[in-house]
Amino acid sequence: MSQPVIAQKSPLPVAVEAGKTYFWCSCGQSKGQPFCDGSHKGTEFAPTPFKAEKDGTVYFCGCKHSGNGALCDGSHKGL
Repeated sequence: MSQPVIAQKSPLPVAVEAGKTYFWCSCGQSKGQPFCDGSHKGTEFAPTPFKAEKDGTVYFCGCKHSGNGALCDGSHKGL
């Protein structure tokens, strides 16, 4: 399995809206981080859907190594 590109070694704060689904870039190649722009085409990567449960700020993973899906879990600190 290929390793994702590290887009940045810190989380990406995003204001989300309740009920809206966001598609997080798992490959790290998207020009519109943290969201998918289709750059994964031809790879084994696929966008990860994230449905916001409430309005507010969430911290999407920027390093693409989180064990918490699309959300940051601090994994970037060990890279």
